[in-house]
Amino acid sequence: MNLLFLTFLFPLIGFVLLAFSRGRWSENLSALVGVGSVGLSALTTAWIIWQFNVAPPEGRVYTQQLWQWLSVDGFETNFTLYLDGLSLTMLGVVTGVGFLIHMFASWYMRGETGYSRFFAYTNLFIASMLFLVLGDNLLFLYFGWEGVGLCSYLLIGFYYHERKNGNAALKAFIVTRIGDVFMAIGLFILVFHLGTLNIQELMVLAPQKYAAGDGWLQIATLMLLGGAVGKSAQLPLQTWLADAMAGPTPVSALIHAATMVTAGVYLIARTHGLFLLTPEVLELVGTVGGVTLVLAGFAALVQTDIKRILAYSTMSQIGYMFLALGVGAWDAAIFHLMTHAFFKALLFLASGAVIIACHHEQNIFKMGGLWKKVPLAYASFLVGGAALAALPMVTAGFYSKDEILWEAFASGHQGLLYAGLAGAFLTSIYTFRLIFIVFHGEAKTEAHDGHGITYALPLMLLIVLSTFVGAMITPPLAGVLPESIGHAGGEAKHSLEITSGAIALAGILIAALLFLGKRSFINALANSAPGRFLGAWWYAAWGFDWLYDKLFVTPYLLLCRLLGRDPIDQTIGLLPLLARGGNAILSRSESGQLRWYATSIVGGAVLLLGIVLLA
Repeated sequence: MNLLFLTFLFPLIGFVLLAFSRGRWSENLSALVGVGSVGLSALTTAWIIWQFNVAPPEGRVYTQQLWQWLSVDGFETNFTLYLDGLSLTMLGVVTGVGFLIHMFASWYMRGETGYSRFFAYTNLFIASMLFLVLGDNLLFLYFGWEGVGLCSYLLIGFYYHERKNGNAALKAFIVTRIGDVFMAIGLFILVFHLGTLNIQELMVLAPQKYAAGDGWLQIATLMLLGGAVGKSAQLPLQTWLADAMAGPTPVSALIHAATMVTAGVYLIARTHGLFLLTPEVLELVGTVGGVTLVLAGFAALVQTDIKRILAYSTMSQIGYMFLALGVGAWDAAIFHLMTHAFFKALLFLASGAVIIACHHEQNIFKMGGLWKKVPLAYASFLVGGAALAALPMVTAGFYSKDEILWEAFASGHQGLLYAGLAGAFLTSIYTFRLIFIVFHGEAKTEAHDGHGITYALPLMLLIVLSTFVGAMITPPLAGVLPESIGHAGGEAKHSLEITSGAIALAGILIAALLFLGKRSFINALANSAPGRFLGAWWYAAWGFDWLYDKLFVTPYLLLCRLLGRDPIDQTIGLLPLLARGGNAILSRSESGQLRWYATSIVGGAVLLLGIVLLA
C-alpha cells in the first residue's frame, strides 16, 4: 500500500505532459497518455484493494505522509493520504469508472478540436478527485474540492466558441462557489474552536468540546451541508447541473457518475461524527434529499434533451443518497453511490453513442426506432435504465435503493419513505419514457452504429456491473461508519421490497401505455390547459432559474450598471471640476485691458467696504 501516492501521481503526470504538448501530439499519442495514465492509476488501485483485503493494515487504516504543507502558530497541516474502507471504496469508483469513461472518450472525441486539451483537463479532474477522497484533513480535502470545481468549469465550457457553453460553465462555477464559501466558513469555525482540521482528530475532539446540539457546531455543520448541496446539486443549489450538459458527453458521465456530484455525499459521510452531534442538521440533510429527488423526478418527466433527462435523474439519485445520510443509513448511501456510478456512467456513455449515431442530435423526439441500428447502445439503455428504475432482483440499483428505503422505514422517517417511493415511481416512468421514445416507434433519422474496442468494451463492462453482479461488490465500511439500525429486516423488509418492486414495474407499465404507439392520450393531456401549465413549469425545473434571476441576477446587474458610472468617483470628481471651472473664469479676467482692471479694483474695494460696514 506504499504505492498509494501513485494513484494521483499518474494522472498528474498525464496532465502535465498533455498540457505542455500544446496540441501538437497526434490523437493516438494523446489518447495513450490520457487514457493510459488513468489506467495505471486504476491498476494501482486494484493492487491496493487486493492488498487491503489480503493483508489489511493495523486497524484497517493506512496513512502515508508525503510532506508538510503548513505550520503556523501551532496549526499544522500535512499532505497525508488516509486510506480506510470509505476512501478505498471511493478510490475504486473514481479510478475504475473513470478509466472506462476515459477509454470511451478516446473514441467519442475523435476528430474534435482540442483532443489533447480534453484529456489534460480530465486527467487533472481525476487527480483532484483523488486528493479529495484521500486527504486526511479537511484542508487537503478542500484543495481537491476546489480543483474539481476548476476542472468542471474547464470541461463544461470545453466548446468555448459557443457563448451558451461558456455561460453554462460560468453558472456551474459560480453556484458551486457559493457552496464552497459556506464550506470554508465551516472550516474556519472548526479550526477556531478545535485547533485542527485533521478529520480523525475532529471526530475525537468534537464530542469533548461540543455538547450535543451546540450552536457553534450546528453552524459549522450547516456550512458543511451548504458546501455539500452546492457540489452535489441539491436544493437549493441544484440549478447548475442540467446546464452542465453543455460539455462533451464523457464529461457528463465523469461529473455525474464517478466524481464531482458524489463529493458532497462523501463529505457528509466522512464527517459523520460532527453531524451525529447535530441531529437537527442531520434531519435537514434527509429532508433536502427527499425534496430534491421528487422535484427532479417531475422535471425529468417533460425534458426533451436526452442528456438533460439523465442530468435530472442524477440530481434525483443523489437525493436518495442524502436521504440515506439523513436517516443514518451511512453504508446504504455509499453502496448506492457505488452502484449509481456503474449504471449512470453506462447511461451517459450510451447516450453519447446515440448522439454520435444520430449526427449530434439530442432531442429525443427527433429520434425513434433505433433499437436495430445501435444494438449495443439499446442494450446499455435497457440494463442501465432498469438499474436506474430499480427493477427487482436483477439490477444493482434495486439492492442499493431498497436498502435506503428500508432504513428510512426502520428509522421511523415515514415522510422520507413516501418521498423515496414516489421518486422510484417517477424514475421508472421518465426512464422508460426515454427508452421507448428513442429506441421504439417510427424512425425519424438515419443512424450509424459505433465500432471499435474503445467503444464497445466500456459499455459491456458497465452493463455487467449494472446488474446484480455490481450489487455483489460490498464496500468495506465496517468500523468506518456507524452501523445502521435497520439491518435485521425480516418480513417487514420483504414486504417493502415487494412494494418498491411493484412500484417500479407499475411505472414501466404506465410508461409503455403512454409512450408506445401513437401517444394520443399523453399528447391530449400535454395540450390541455393544466398540462401546458405543469409541462412548462416542470420543463423549467420548477422555475428556480427564473426565481434566482429575479432575486439575485437582476439586482446584481442593476448594481453593476449603477457602479459602472461610479457615483462615488463622480462625486469626488466635482472638486477638480470646480477648480477647473474657477480657473477658466479667472483666466478670462486676464484680458490686458486697463479699463477692466480699474473697474475690477473699484468693484473689489466697494465689495470689501460693504462687507466691513455690514459686519
